[in-house]
Amino acid sequence: MHFKAYCAILAGGIGRRFWPASTPDRPKQFLPLASPVPLIEETLARAVGLVGADRVRVVAPLRLARLMRSSLEAAGVDTLIEPRARGTGPALVWAASEIERADPGALMISMHADHRISPARGLFETLGPALEAAQDGYLCCVGVRPDRPETGFGYVETGREIAAGAREVTRFVEKPDAATAEAYLDSGQSLWNSGIFVWRAADLLEVARSQARELAAGWPALERGDERTFFERAEPVSIDVCVMERADRVAMVEANFAWDDLGVWGALSRGRGTDEAGNSVVGSARLLDATGNVVWTETRRATVIGVSDLVIAEANGELLVMPREEAARLDIHLRQIDEAGDPPDDREP
Repeated sequence: MHFKAYCAILAGGIGRRFWPASTPDRPKQFLPLASPVPLIEETLARAVGLVGADRVRVVAPLRLARLMRSSLEAAGVDTLIEPRARGTGPALVWAASEIERADPGALMISMHADHRISPARGLFETLGPALEAAQDGYLCCVGVRPDRPETGFGYVETGREIAAGAREVTRFVEKPDAATAEAYLDSGQSLWNSGIFVWRAADLLEVARSQARELAAGWPALERGDERTFFERAEPVSIDVCVMERADRVAMVEANFAWDDLGVWGALSRGRGTDEAGNSVVGSARLLDATGNVVWTETRRATVIGVSDLVIAEANGELLVMPREEAARLDIHLRQIDEAGDPPDDREP
């Protein structure tokens, strides 16, 4: 049985913190980070199971849509081609306008293409009360109960219960410091913001029209169906900032599933599991007296001896070795590498 709703899948972005495996020609959503199946294929199957293939819309730039073509055709879903990258705010408001134009009054579920969600049945059970809250005019998010003081995720603070399974959202907090994250874990009132949202498309558009000042310059173009001009004139902004943090009627439903945004190499141990020494390995590797390492190999076998808590990733002609604690800063290091330029290759021909 399917929900009578549409599902918008955000499939843009590269996921640069999974370099060298993730590149512009093979973004993060094409990697098997949560299982042996690429993330995009898991997400498509999940969305089709929720609402049916004819009500799934994948939002992506043309270049990535072309890379995903075989997966999209196999799933039988449609694509909304973003004219340019402007963040989740313009992308989801545009998707809502297209869904509302096709089916006035429609409910809409939004999710990312590169997250781990397990089991799928738990997502189905969670979305039931979220859709009921959306029917009552709430913009609804899905919160995940923390199991660690995570500083890399956004949080949702909740208040009173507004309906069965749904609570009022009092505040969104972006990536708190370690002490605040510890306090959130202890309080039990603040959950991770999963980035899964549920609303009536018309309700999202109404709030965005009145509150999302970053989109105001492009709004006339959106209303006449000119998405290219809308994206040109809209400012880059997330849906959390331009809509959710400013809306009056926001609700949260707690997830009945395991979730991870798989943001850094260290998350591979949560997505793909570990051996008895805490090592997570995808590819070919032999490990001796090694603990807590993340190893990803594509064309070579790695031999790892006597080291702990490293990321070792080989792909696309590159080898990355770094402490796991540096994984969250990889995009910063890559910018430094880009600015410095590649040194010449001194290997003998």
